Amino acid sequence: MTLAVLAGAQVPGLAGAQVPGEIVPSPELGKAAAQCRADEAGPAVIVTVIGLKDRKGLLRAELYPDNDADFLEDDAILVRAGKTFRRADMAMPQSGPVQLCLRLPSAGSFAMSILHDRDSNLKFGLSSDGIGFPGNPKLGWSKPKAASASFAAGPGLSFITVRLNYRRGLLRFGPLKDRA
Repeated sequence: MTLAVLAGAQVPGLAGAQVPGEIVPSPELGKAAAQCRADEAGPAVIVTVIGLKDRKGLLRAELYPDNDADFLEDDAILVRAGKTFRRADMAMPQSGPVQLCLRLPSAGSFAMSILHDRDSNLKFGLSSDGIGFPGNPKLGWSKPKAASASFAAGPGLSFITVRLNYRRGLLRFGPLKDRA
């Protein structure tokens, strides 16, 4: 899967008519299980997002199994197969630290992506939106390996920091300079 898939390209087999019993991709898929409670004890992760280009739009966190085959796979495919998938969206706060809470199915190792959806269209726009992963891997024109975009979570609250990356020029994709 490449950044083109993140940008909204169709996944074979999911376009067209719905098959009875098929789970259709939806912006709401995985949100109920991901919603943190006010008194969240865990397992959950608090993600601090740094390196923002601006405070427009929303943040979207997506949690995946920690393996290359499932990392960044289509949400409907993962849910249909009974695999881990969680999604949480948050309106971008206008000031202060940017933190997002995501409930986890258990303690363990997971892969994650964080999208700064600057136009709130729920799709990755290569020329405008930012993306980041735990471990802050260097990004190229293909998805990072799950191992470089994963984190370990305990049974309570875990804390990680993710630095966002944006397109810079024609061929560069990376963190913005002098941004926290």
